[in-house]
Amino acid sequence: MKYLIVLAVIAVVYALWRSQRQVPPNRGSAPRQNPAQPQDMVCCAHCGVHLPKGEALHQGGHSYCSRAHQDLGPP
Repeated sequence: MKYLIVLAVIAVVYALWRSQRQVPPNRGSAPRQNPAQPQDMVCCAHCGVHLPKGEALHQGGHSYCSRAHQDLGPP
């Protein structure tokens, strides 16, 4: 009988604790942003590093990763 009472007390405490918890915000309700679209990659004519075409510097049909490599030109 005492185990039944202990079980009942634990159940009541658990129910009270559960009712007092704050409900987490629904993750599905926030507007989801689409991931960025893939970009074309180009290779630096001087050092060979690959970078997005939009971030590269272009000169004379070649792509460069920085102004210094653009000034040095292809090796």
